[in-house]
Amino acid sequence: MDSITIDTINPKVLKCEYAVRGEIVTIAQKLQQDLKDNPGSHPFDEILYCNIGNPQSLAQQPITFFREVLALCDHPSILDKSETQGLFSADAIERAFQILDQIPGRATGAYSHSQGIKGLRDTIASGIEARDGFPADPNDLFLTDGASPAVHMMMQLLIRSQNDGILCPIPQYPLYSASIALHGGTLVPYYLDEQTGWGLEISELEHQLNTAKSNGIDVRALVVINPGNPTGQVLGEANQREIVEFCKKEGLVLLADEVYQENVYVPDKKFHSFKKITRSMGYGEKDISLVSFQSVSKGFYGECGKRGGYMEITGFSPEVREQIYKLASVNLCSNISGQILASLVMSPPKVGDESYESFSAEKEAVLSSLARRAQALQDALNSLEGVTCNRAEGAMYLFPRINLPDKAIKAAEVAKTAPDAFYAKLLLNATGIVVVPGSGFRQVPGTWHFRCTILPQEEKIPAIVSRLTEFHKKFMDEFCG
Repeated sequence: MDSITIDTINPKVLKCEYAVRGEIVTIAQKLQQDLKDNPGSHPFDEILYCNIGNPQSLAQQPITFFREVLALCDHPSILDKSETQGLFSADAIERAFQILDQIPGRATGAYSHSQGIKGLRDTIASGIEARDGFPADPNDLFLTDGASPAVHMMMQLLIRSQNDGILCPIPQYPLYSASIALHGGTLVPYYLDEQTGWGLEISELEHQLNTAKSNGIDVRALVVINPGNPTGQVLGEANQREIVEFCKKEGLVLLADEVYQENVYVPDKKFHSFKKITRSMGYGEKDISLVSFQSVSKGFYGECGKRGGYMEITGFSPEVREQIYKLASVNLCSNISGQILASLVMSPPKVGDESYESFSAEKEAVLSSLARRAQALQDALNSLEGVTCNRAEGAMYLFPRINLPDKAIKAAEVAKTAPDAFYAKLLLNATGIVVVPGSGFRQVPGTWHFRCTILPQEEKIPAIVSRLTEFHKKFMDEFCG
């Protein structure tokens, strides 16, 4: 008899869930295979993955300058060939030389320093300074394989037992609930207010903190996702200052997930980093512990598969910093292509560089198209019976609320599934559109949502809208009767 069974593996693994790649996606992959093997076997001819922020899988093109530099760094002998001048822009060639000079022996296939290549960290620190107007120290930067390992590292550091709690926004990106479960802590929810465009109220933070304390939970940190995932809101400066004051007063580490910082679509909102906010309030290293996360997976670059990102850590003692460095060194280092990309994202071409105009045009084309797609999907969702959808101020998602008829909720109970998962499965089987049920992100009890990305190609949006509208009408007709 096999001694390893589902009952004998680590219970924390069982408890951990990640809905973005959950059951609905597994069904979608089977349907995709079915369409390939038996064309015409379903009422749709392709699966439209609106479940995950994976831009290049939905035909978003990489940024030329970034890929030119990466190609030259990956195969440095190209730099010595005369024809390279005609194939690559002059500033990409120059940047590749700069980067290779920072790598001992130009060995892009070798391990680096566990925090990342020092010269690349210098470049990122300069980029953070340029963004915020306040100094950044390259020694505060830990380059990671996307932002996710950095989040895991901080959870590993902060969670000692299930009596340790992490305040997380609800709805939340499931990485947080999964990571907290894996590391054996307790997720302390604070609810965003859907009525005020997913507002974050300090009174709600205080209420949840006090409730957790009365239950014997020692709350260690506050997670803030700005711009929001799955909710797409962008925090205002005044609200951010309140959040900083709250963390300072309560002695909480502020975990600032800022991976969508380039994705802001509305003229009345701007992204401000929490580092900039804390420093502009006059707070420094001694006043507040802040960890800021950034990634190459989002923005206008969407380089998810390259796995690049970093965390900037401020307000920790040298002794704790040593422990964080030790955690990083257990993983040796993050991949070098991701490190190079992180430096390019934070230091793109500047005015006067040969690539500046083409780079700016590519960036603007992606971001303006995303804004149009967000608006089109938002308008379509709001036109559906029983559906309300807040505007997408930023990020890559819409998170509409669906008021499901009682008959649908009862049918979901019979099917032993959450009502919004029931809706999402029927939607998938009827249209080939993959969305993630709101229950995978958690939500106010008794409300139902789904998360839909704004990433499908712009020319496919009208088809998605008509398929979704037709499905929803049939669904409501069937279950309202």
